[in-house]
Amino acid sequence: MAEPFQFELVSPERLLISEPVNEVIVPGSEGDFGVLKDHAPFMSTIRPGFIIVKHADGNVSKLYVVGGFADVNAKGLTVLAEAATPIADISAEDVASKIRDAEEDYADATDPVKRQAAADRLNDLKNLQDALAAL
Repeated sequence: MAEPFQFELVSPERLLISEPVNEVIVPGSEGDFGVLKDHAPFMSTIRPGFIIVKHADGNVSKLYVVGGFADVNAKGLTVLAEAATPIADISAEDVASKIRDAEEDYADATDPVKRQAAADRLNDLKNLQDALAAL
């Protein structure tokens, strides 16, 4: 059985997780990777997807992250996410509604910077929708 190690998941809004866990699977920009206790030091950027956390008590959590980076070191794993949302807080209907709003924002944007921001938001939401459909 895996030995626990320290894991912290931080978003700009709050500290989501700070506890010993048995395993974490991270959607790295070069592909998913798993972290167990005593993993070799490693840094990676994160692509949109689900972080899967296997807690020391046997429970499993899934959180959707938009981006950020992960740092594995001798103390454990720290993920600094641009945005992170527990799967329990996400509904397919809400995501579909946000996609419709983002499509309108994109269509209405005339300024190139605002148009790019709207395109990025729309892309993030479609990635989330695809990730939910794959569950």
